Amino acid sequence: MNPLLKEAMQKELNQAKNLYQRKEYTLSFSYLERYHILSQPFYFPHLNSHWWMFKIGIKLISPKEIFGQIVRMIGSIGSLFGKYPVGNTGGANVSPFKPMPIPEDLKPFLENIK
Repeated sequence: MNPLLKEAMQKELNQAKNLYQRKEYTLSFSYLERYHILSQPFYFPHLNSHWWMFKIGIKLISPKEIFGQIVRMIGSIGSLFGKYPVGNTGGANVSPFKPMPIPEDLKPFLENIK
């Protein structure tokens, strides 16, 4: 993994965890969405993004998010085969199969990822 991508992923995850600790779950989730976009090509980080989204679903008592993240944790195995919807933000509010635009500030980190 490119060191700059790894650093960007860690930055987004750290922000999400800090906000989670402060019980700012909605804002934490937005950083997890960015972490998800960056982590999709890599199985364990991708799975980790859904784990943290699942934890927020529990905190918010959101059955839709809880169930959606369980399905997505199972489906994250697609990363092992290069099968994932590029740019998808990973929440239960979007189809797990829908490609989405990558935010401009994240695009440079994902260049040359196949």
